[in-house]
Amino acid sequence: MKQENNVFKLKGKVQHYAWGGHSFIPRLLSVPNPEDRPFAEYWMGAHDNAPSELVIAPPVTYGQAAGTERPSSWTMTVPLNLYIKEWPASTLGSYVAERFGRLPYLLKILDVKDMLSIQVHPSKKNAELEFAAENEKGIALTAPDRNYKDDNHKPELMVALSEFWLLHGFKPATALVQILQVIPELAFLAPVFKEHGYQELYKTVMELPQSKVNEVLQPLLDRISPAYLAGRLSRNEEHFWAARAAETYNEPGKIDRGIFSIYLFNLLNLHPGEAVFQDAGLPHAYLEGQNVEIMANSDNVLRGGLTPKHVDVPELLKHVKFEATHPRIISSDPTGIAQPHVDGSIIIYRTPAPDFELSRISLQQNELVTIVARSVEIFIVMEGEVFVEEDPSNLFTRKTGEAFLAFDQAKLDLRGRENTVIFRASVPMNS
Repeated sequence: MKQENNVFKLKGKVQHYAWGGHSFIPRLLSVPNPEDRPFAEYWMGAHDNAPSELVIAPPVTYGQAAGTERPSSWTMTVPLNLYIKEWPASTLGSYVAERFGRLPYLLKILDVKDMLSIQVHPSKKNAELEFAAENEKGIALTAPDRNYKDDNHKPELMVALSEFWLLHGFKPATALVQILQVIPELAFLAPVFKEHGYQELYKTVMELPQSKVNEVLQPLLDRISPAYLAGRLSRNEEHFWAARAAETYNEPGKIDRGIFSIYLFNLLNLHPGEAVFQDAGLPHAYLEGQNVEIMANSDNVLRGGLTPKHVDVPELLKHVKFEATHPRIISSDPTGIAQPHVDGSIIIYRTPAPDFELSRISLQQNELVTIVARSVEIFIVMEGEVFVEEDPSNLFTRKTGEAFLAFDQAKLDLRGRENTVIFRASVPMNS
């Protein structure tokens, strides 16, 4: 049933992937974890595989204290994807409904304890073609060897919530030549890169017979693993992550070829508040830390190593951009490489993606900001507590770890009940 209100509390979905941490997301969401399960991701969006839920409650009645919580028995939940499909124009707005036909982004909180896979995401055109091709072959969406879960691209922006480490695109040529010269076990790749460039270099390591991978990498691991286990390597060294990858993913007689990528890609360390954008075709891997991430509404991931999941090297190579990446770190520090747009207490992290925009709202106690939603906007409180009011009949509070949502053209007042930090996901209207 269509609701009169356009602002709602929102409940996301936890993903319990094996690489996730065990305490950060449970602590954020104030939920117990007695079984010590990995809490890897918290999804907020309308992806059909794990849609968030609107929390629908009766309006405030006369005499009820503003912002007081209703008993849970008075509320019901509705999957966000189904609600949007039922009323696309009034929820998404005409522009987004016509251009995308769905909520075009997915907002996540990630806790990376173990390294994620070497991966790349397809372009929009390629995702549509390949998704249709796998459907024609009759490959089930849930099949472990399925590459394409939907027909969408997956550009993504991440903002670090802690010290965060990741691999991000190919090193520039000078840095790549230097590391191939310094590490004797990788010296055989130097002439390949010099004569044929990035594509042949990466194709070489990804298509090496497993016996050759073992032959090349075992001496390297024999050198660096003792230092890693003794705590003598630092995180700003590729050797640290190569040794950790070996400890995490190697199997008897099978060294993970994803270790090559650790030396070929840029190794980045982001500080809290810093961000980086990763477009289609850019190979990358998250290594450690917590972040907030926004992406196109997709779950398409092509993997090349450092994972127990399905790896399809030929499919990965079809979509990689074989070129140098010069990292552009988006930072609110004026001395940073690139800066986000700042409007009062709102920092907007700009990207080329037409699907999404991420903002960080900082409110001091009793500070008020008024927002008019453009399409569906999702908010999550990362610190503090906020009072949310659409009108006198629809008001509530949200505290750390709690989310809420506004539909197109909803006007809402946000007032900090204490010093508060909120991340806001929206769709850029100037794209």
